[in-house]
Amino acid sequence: MAAISTEINQPVSVYINRRGQVIRVGVGTPRQTQIPALELPRYGAERLSGIRCISTQLKSEAPSEAALTAMAMQRLDVLAVLSLTGGGFERRGGGATGYIKETYLAHLVPHPEAIWNLSPPMSLDALSNQDFLELVDGLEAEFQREFVAKQVDSDRDRVLLVGLMTQDMTPLQFQDGLEELARLVDTAGGQVLETMQQKRPRPHPQTVVGEGKVQEIALTAQTLGVNLIVFDRDLSPAQVRNLETQTGIRVVDRTEVILDIFAQRAQSGAGKLQVELAQMEYMLPRLTGRGQAMSRLGGGIGTRGPGETKLETERRGIQRRIARLQQQVNQLQAHRSRLRLQRQHQDVPSIALVGYTNAGKSTLLNVLTNAEVYTADQLFATLDPTTRRLVIPDAVTDEAQQIVITDTVGFIHELPPSLMDAFRATLEEVTEADALLHVVDLSHPAWQSQIRSVMAILSEMPVTPGPSLIVFNKMDQVDGDTLVLAKEEFPQGVFISASDRLGLETLRHRISQLVHYAIAPG
Repeated sequence: MAAISTEINQPVSVYINRRGQVIRVGVGTPRQTQIPALELPRYGAERLSGIRCISTQLKSEAPSEAALTAMAMQRLDVLAVLSLTGGGFERRGGGATGYIKETYLAHLVPHPEAIWNLSPPMSLDALSNQDFLELVDGLEAEFQREFVAKQVDSDRDRVLLVGLMTQDMTPLQFQDGLEELARLVDTAGGQVLETMQQKRPRPHPQTVVGEGKVQEIALTAQTLGVNLIVFDRDLSPAQVRNLETQTGIRVVDRTEVILDIFAQRAQSGAGKLQVELAQMEYMLPRLTGRGQAMSRLGGGIGTRGPGETKLETERRGIQRRIARLQQQVNQLQAHRSRLRLQRQHQDVPSIALVGYTNAGKSTLLNVLTNAEVYTADQLFATLDPTTRRLVIPDAVTDEAQQIVITDTVGFIHELPPSLMDAFRATLEEVTEADALLHVVDLSHPAWQSQIRSVMAILSEMPVTPGPSLIVFNKMDQVDGDTLVLAKEEFPQGVFISASDRLGLETLRHRISQLVHYAIAPG
């Protein structure tokens, strides 16, 4: 190796498995010749890949950070680096030791303070006397112990969050977005181990973040034993493929996390139907590149002949399913509009609860109507609309009057378009209601931007919703300054604490005024 490298004046890297077989040879540094993540044997955070790399370098210096990072990303058993003298001689009977000045040995370590261990320069004889298999066995036993100690929640996804701050975002917006994503991952059943950030004017078209950051993400993921990387924005199918190829780990975007939560939370047949439609519409453009299984030839009845790929068969299957689901959602809309028509014939005013997810809409419905809707301190705890009757005093006559109040799905900043389409039937409850109660979580640091997000989504509705009343919830959890600010900005707002049943009488009175205003003729 040293003789060839000297002759061509280029570094050479050779990859060897544990049986001593050479599996790959490349001209270049370990970084330039590294094995793509998807071609490496499958291994967990407690094991090494079973491959060692011997590499030459033309300068007499310690291995570069890039070479050691490449070792870590591939989880190589060891990296042996041979520094060349630039000269050399042939020994009679073979061997070319005169080409090698000194050697270095590097390997991963399972300690949190350091990622790898690098030996001081040693002679070739000292390197060749190393028992690599014994060293690797000892390392893997240590990794195993460390891994078992970490496996507290082994059934949860171990997640690395990645945030990109572009020039059109303020630092506060960026941090709020990352915190919300961490809560979404937690709600979906994942465990966030670390968050990584990058600042650049605009996303990289191929990998969202820069090439150096992709390497850093891959290295951090390997070190922490992460099995899922979540980005704080929507990714194109090509970006997902590129990132998975370079990191060897599954990559998902914010929309996919939200879809996963919806899939877990949907209880009614209607909810499940709408979630499936959203998932299918999301999946359709992302079929390409889902591994080699997709490139097998299909054939027979229902395909366009023996030359059709499995990918096209699957794509058409999904298109058919989308058309069927779309039809069912339309039927669902028709059914719900008939129910609403019945209510209108009975002259029962209707109010819809809207607001950002986790603002406390379901808790408010429960305390007002003694309903038993599931509530939790989670994002999207309830998905299916729930309608209940509520008796309030009439604003003019003070007599008891019945209204119906509907709890709707929580909104979120940049609600995925596929969900907006799929939840048409649910969101129609909002547009068909006589009036809206806009519930706001006043204890959330970003309550003002949450109000703006909800207003933006309401303004995009096909039918303009009725008049609305802003209800500030969780007032028991906020300081005086926030209350003063909210009262200045929204003098018409009502301040309550649904969980502590504070301010409910005032709210009932204001609801009756709202209903009177909404249904007054002219």
